[in-house]
Amino acid sequence: MTSQLERLRALSAVVADTGDIEAIARFRPLDATTNPSLLLKAAALPAYAPLIDAALERTRWASTQDRVADASDRLAVAIGAQILKLIPGRVSTEVDARLSFDTEATLAKARRLVQLYAEAGIGRDRLLIKIAATWEGIRAAQQLEREGIHCNLTLLFSFAQAVACAEAEVFLISPFVGRILDWHLANGMSPPATPQDDPGVQSVTQIWRYYKAFGYKTVVMGASFRNVGQVLALAGCDRLTISPDLLGALESSQGEVAPALIDDGERYEAPRPMSEAEFRWLHNQDAMATDKLADGIRRFAADQHTLEDLLRERLDG
Repeated sequence: MTSQLERLRALSAVVADTGDIEAIARFRPLDATTNPSLLLKAAALPAYAPLIDAALERTRWASTQDRVADASDRLAVAIGAQILKLIPGRVSTEVDARLSFDTEATLAKARRLVQLYAEAGIGRDRLLIKIAATWEGIRAAQQLEREGIHCNLTLLFSFAQAVACAEAEVFLISPFVGRILDWHLANGMSPPATPQDDPGVQSVTQIWRYYKAFGYKTVVMGASFRNVGQVLALAGCDRLTISPDLLGALESSQGEVAPALIDDGERYEAPRPMSEAEFRWLHNQDAMATDKLADGIRRFAADQHTLEDLLRERLDG
């Protein structure tokens, strides 16, 4: 009997939310997404020890601080290159979250990552540069898209963020599901009776329908799932990036997977683009989104710092 994972693949492109090459090889996703938290976990795997050593070896000419920063970029690219050997599509590599409010620094880091991939023989057609969906990050992504560098806008919690990304014509967004539910449960909400009542599922559904209604080309990729019910409630979304644990649960389950998101084909004229002031106000009005965006940036920055500490210890040792 066909697994739910295979039935889901018929409705949505399945992406692996991991840096674990064994999991990627097992589940055969279209794409794979990484972030500082996932890279930190991957760096602890024995299979990646030679990549860490190689990243540090190539930075011998620099000061310790510069070596750590450069080695971090090289390690991210080396892990991305390993992942690309196992998937037909793209790998997402994230810009340092500490640059989330600096457009020019984000641009410089993104171009550096693309350069390192090019030196490894990997073209832009296999990459997505992952950037936090701040106003500054969205502006950087808009410029990168003009340069032919496709982007994945992450830490997306508010409708305002989603609209601004579509208006900037970014390639793909990763609206979060599980973290939205986490916030609501922590703030007194009762557990949703059904997956359709889940506020994270409702957020992604609203964004997907808005994009389709106004003909935006930006890909919607649901992310940050806590359970299989959330995943199946978004069957039909353009893409879904799913952790190995949930991919395994879907693979081991049989049964029908009904399309939850269906495009009715109706299209309308898109509204005028938001101004910066309108974006900031609308995003500010969403307490969940402002809390979770800030929290997500802090968490990714902390994991990036921990990864750099690991590299520094290797240098000192």
